Amino acid sequence: MDRIQAMQVFVTVVDAGGFTRAAQQMQLPRATVSSAVQQLEAQLGARLLHRTTRRVQLTLDGSGFYERCRQLLADFEEIETLFSQRGANPRGKLRIDVPGPIGRQVLAPALPDFFRRYPDIELELGVTDRPVDLIQEGVDCVIRVGALGESRLVARRIGMMPQGNYASPDYLARHGAPQTPDDLPGHQAVNYASPASGKIFDWECLQDGAPRAWALPAKVSVNQVETYIACALAGLGLIQLPRYDAAPHVAAGRLVEVLADCPPPAMPVSVLYPHRRHLSRRVQVFVEWAEALLRQQLALQ
Repeated sequence: MDRIQAMQVFVTVVDAGGFTRAAQQMQLPRATVSSAVQQLEAQLGARLLHRTTRRVQLTLDGSGFYERCRQLLADFEEIETLFSQRGANPRGKLRIDVPGPIGRQVLAPALPDFFRRYPDIELELGVTDRPVDLIQEGVDCVIRVGALGESRLVARRIGMMPQGNYASPDYLARHGAPQTPDDLPGHQAVNYASPASGKIFDWECLQDGAPRAWALPAKVSVNQVETYIACALAGLGLIQLPRYDAAPHVAAGRLVEVLADCPPPAMPVSVLYPHRRHLSRRVQVFVEWAEALLRQQLALQ
């Protein structure tokens, strides 16, 4: 068995969670699968897997080797299909990562349409608000909301997501509604902290077209969007939220918009992917499909 085949066996063992299941998926004898992994370990001089009677678990070396193998195998597949797939449906595995609300409320419900168009693509959908290292984690592309830091990645701006200021009826009954931004220091906010750095975001407003910012008092800080909304629904303070996320709560009377004349700045929505001379056809079709979907569903500016 050559090195590429051995890598394919190793990745399948990890994905399947064991040698027996991997052998069944690859239609190989279990002894062949076990021998391939042992040969890899001997060639590398490192133990890749912890073996138990029920399952296998990656070692620290194995975890790094697994991610590199996934990337190498994906690149090898791209080389093989670079010309043969021209005019044909793209195929293979695609790993993406998106923020929680977008993944659950926008992308997941629309995936049947994506698979009707591209039935030969297998999708791994990660849903998280944390920054993802695309190279180390073998992710093909991510969708991110908000300002982007410096990066070696290619960033493609999809649009700008409008935001608003909101509070629950319970909070407003107890504290009243701010009439101007100058009233904000007398109110409570639910603070949102960056999942990456833990930094608390300031409360921002556009007043007469000019940005202003405040650090508002808060009893609770969170780093996840659904929890941020839940705290506002519980009456714990004012929040700033994309209008798309707020719309169902406003329609149901659970949230009320305040300071409508002084909204927060719109947030950029971007797709990021590693720079490659020949961008994967799978990534290309996904980005084009997701861009049209998000523009429509999120009412991006």
